[in-house]
Amino acid sequence: MHDIEPFYNWRHIYVSEEDQGSPFYGRVYSEFEFTHTIYNYYIHPQWDEFGSRTLYLKVLIADYDEHYAIIELIGEWNDAIENDIMNLKREVIDKFLANDIIKYILIGENVLNFHSGDKDYYEEWFEEVTDDDGWIVCLNMPEQTQYDFRKAHLNRYIELMEIDNWRIYKPFHLFKLIDERISSRLK
Repeated sequence: MHDIEPFYNWRHIYVSEEDQGSPFYGRVYSEFEFTHTIYNYYIHPQWDEFGSRTLYLKVLIADYDEHYAIIELIGEWNDAIENDIMNLKREVIDKFLANDIIKYILIGENVLNFHSGDKDYYEEWFEEVTDDDGWIVCLNMPEQTQYDFRKAHLNRYIELMEIDNWRIYKPFHLFKLIDERISSRLK
């Protein structure tokens, strides 16, 4: 687990700890001191903690002109015990919503498990973004995790999507690809 780093090829475009609108503004990271764990396995120190003991993230980009954010996740998404959606919504998403970010791409390929709980925060987030023609997409979630997510009917709020090789795109091009797919589905 400690070898899995957040995607870093866009750092020349955006760095969350240097963005005053980011909830992680001013954070200082160590490349050598591993402090956070998932399932008692240390994770890379570049992942950001937001109040969950099992789920961590990295804001890969927040584009305030185009009103979108791309956030990579790692760990176990556990709403049943940890209420991860509440922590994600209150500690991260609400801060971006206050800065008019209404389109969210969650990279879910490192979300190992999902345990559902209440739907209230999903509904709230969905209503807040769709009032302004926004959306929420989760990319490349593992099959079993998708199954659990769909079983809880949360795909009503967060669109599950697959894009092979998303890393080859520049952030704006990935955003436009997803935005076009969402738009074509709505037509």
